[in-house]
Amino acid sequence: MRTWQIQEAKAHLSELVRETENTGPQEITWHGRSVAVVVSRAEYERLSGAGQSLVEFMRRSPLFDSDDVDLTRNVDRTREVII
Repeated sequence: MRTWQIQEAKAHLSELVRETENTGPQEITWHGRSVAVVVSRAEYERLSGAGQSLVEFMRRSPLFDSDDVDLTRNVDRTREVII
């Protein structure tokens, strides 16, 4: 991952975007501190799960087809609220 100083990233935005598409995420620093990572749209959608249904999301869960998940509800009374 290439690291860009903020002023360099602003001055060369087109190159930054091109590098992101071609080689992957690009890190941006501000006063020597890492503050952001630029990723391609495809990578963002893959990481965020954009475009998938709830069913697809649930099927990808590590709990899918697991028999040892306790889904019983707590039947205790709710707490009393004093106003």
